Amino acid sequence: MRAHLLHKPAPVEAEPLTLEEVAVPEPGRGELLVRVLCCGICRTDLHIVEGELPPHKQPVVPGHQIVGVVEKLGPGVQNWNIGDRAGIAWLRSTCQQCRYCQRGRENLCEHATFTGWDHDGGYAEYATVPAEYAYRLPAEVDPVLTAPLLCAGIIGYRALKRADVRPGSTLGIVGFGSSAHIVMEVANYWGCEVFVFSRQPHHRELARQMGAAWVGTIGEEIPRKLEHAILFAPSGKLVPPVLEYLDKGGILAIAGIYLSPVPELNYEKHLYFEKEVRSVTANTREDGHELLELAVRIPLRPHVTTVPFEEANRGLLELKRDRFQGSGVLVVSADAR
Repeated sequence: MRAHLLHKPAPVEAEPLTLEEVAVPEPGRGELLVRVLCCGICRTDLHIVEGELPPHKQPVVPGHQIVGVVEKLGPGVQNWNIGDRAGIAWLRSTCQQCRYCQRGRENLCEHATFTGWDHDGGYAEYATVPAEYAYRLPAEVDPVLTAPLLCAGIIGYRALKRADVRPGSTLGIVGFGSSAHIVMEVANYWGCEVFVFSRQPHHRELARQMGAAWVGTIGEEIPRKLEHAILFAPSGKLVPPVLEYLDKGGILAIAGIYLSPVPELNYEKHLYFEKEVRSVTANTREDGHELLELAVRIPLRPHVTTVPFEEANRGLLELKRDRFQGSGVLVVSADAR
């Protein structure tokens, strides 16, 4: 099969992914072999490729927003059939035994492994996944529109939960990339008033088209204080000004797996009156199932730009330069369309 391998982290401008012929992986006990149709291009992939997240496996095939078709069942797999449509997400396995797993917080498992970081991911024609961690997808779903839901959507949904967003509340979204624009669709469905902060004119325009109540940049005055906010931009320097936008009792959720350093906070100015800052760490499978059910009910239809399989390096560069309007998706197979 063909696969994009990262042998050593480097800036994406240097085109660090190499397209190579490698053996099709064999599914182990309890695993599925999935023929990849497409794979979302995620900012976490960029952090791995450029080394902001330390290497866990070298070489590694990035990618963890995978939609594919089950090609082979490993020993012991039940309730899956060859030909089933499957989704593979960031969380690949947990120990299921530690105190976090036992409390229903498997996203905090100290022995968790992740697709495209600890194990080869979806920038390839085939990938494996433990059957317990694969998402069963309806055969009729559009693979390209579904791929971004498997990380951008799931993490965005967990961020909504961590920010304690309720129907009809006022929500600030800081940074308006793949995850943020999916979150906005959910927030619109819940009847929230959404304020969007972005440096990029094309992102601000998309936010307006999607019905944002207010669109601007950090530092501008907003019509009213925010009850909830989610920071998607990986910039710690934005934390203090966003906290100033919060109303008393407001909650800020930080949704990135990577964040640059946060400046010193002033207790009275940034945190007093029971304001809260919460981080988001991966997701549980329950988050994924809830989001995918919600996606059908709304329905969620991300704005997507497709990238040919051979051009994975270019796709990551487009992401780094904030050129995607919504989500980028790497099209691995012609069957994705």
